[in-house]
Amino acid sequence: RSLGFEVEEHPVPEDLARSVGMISATNLVIRHRFGPGPTIALNAHGDVVAPGGGWTFDPYGAEVKDGWIYGRAATASKSDFATYGYALLALRSLSERLGGTVEIHLTYDEEAGGEIGPKRLLLQGITRPDFAICAGFTYLVVTAHNGCLHLEVEIKGKSSHAARPELGHDAMEAANHVLTALFAERRRLAGIRSTVEGIRHPTLVVGLINGGINTNVLPDQVTMRIDRRILPQEDGKQVTSDLIQLVRDSVKSLPGIRCETRIVMLAEPLTPLPRQDQLVAAIKRNADVVLGEEIPAIGAPIYTDARHYCAAGVPTVLYGAGPKDPSDANAHGPDERLKISDLYSATEITARACYDLLTGST
Repeated sequence: RSLGFEVEEHPVPEDLARSVGMISATNLVIRHRFGPGPTIALNAHGDVVAPGGGWTFDPYGAEVKDGWIYGRAATASKSDFATYGYALLALRSLSERLGGTVEIHLTYDEEAGGEIGPKRLLLQGITRPDFAICAGFTYLVVTAHNGCLHLEVEIKGKSSHAARPELGHDAMEAANHVLTALFAERRRLAGIRSTVEGIRHPTLVVGLINGGINTNVLPDQVTMRIDRRILPQEDGKQVTSDLIQLVRDSVKSLPGIRCETRIVMLAEPLTPLPRQDQLVAAIKRNADVVLGEEIPAIGAPIYTDARHYCAAGVPTVLYGAGPKDPSDANAHGPDERLKISDLYSATEITARACYDLLTGST
């Protein structure tokens, strides 16, 4: 508001926020209507992962040193609050009359899946954009990205004294069968190639496992969490069904063992839609001017809440402030940082690209 924007506040009901593991959330929408024409949504998220250890800067200090800004989410993706905010300020400063509308969507649940952020804004009809640009990188336009399945598997048996294991049904042994099947599936997935440049193959990781009662007790329960990345050419529901069946088949020969599964999250991939090429062309053309080099338009193996715009039929890309070499930023790690010059460049490119889309320039 201090920058002269009208900011709409859209609180999320408390029970809905808590259903995705959050205490509270309020989505913010800034709109500026220039006149009749297309609506461009610019979305960045303000929620972050925990700082973790190893920092030499204040994780929330936003300290600037030697041309870099340091802090948690400097690159992912609080930086793009600035990218998009100042891009809109630049467009507003023009004396000529533009057509269309620019909206900035500031949401706070990307790390939790985006269900109560972008998806809620779209489902409630708070926004109906024609194009969407979501937080990304200065030297890259992301046109597609992986989806992700988080699946919880609970293996149940029957406990018994460790001196008489034959009286129980060993959930840990059953978990070994499940893990063997999952790691064999991971090797199979490594042989599948994505049809999207920038994405290699599906991945599968068992990220969490917990079970047992005590050292001298046959385990009656083991729980594990699986992360399965989904290629843009794959169908998330089919991937889920196949993985659940694989887990169940791995223990069906074991007496006294039950296996229950729960979908923690299913994020479908971001895929190209008609008219996405207009977004790509506008960004690449202006990157040529500002950066003096051609930037690629490819896929990325990550997943983001940009997929919700795609699912609503909105042509979407990822573009914003980020380094040429991702290792320079250390995103989600200690001393996460962003080069200030990359922030300036991304802001100018975004403003110029929006100008082209609002004026119909080619």
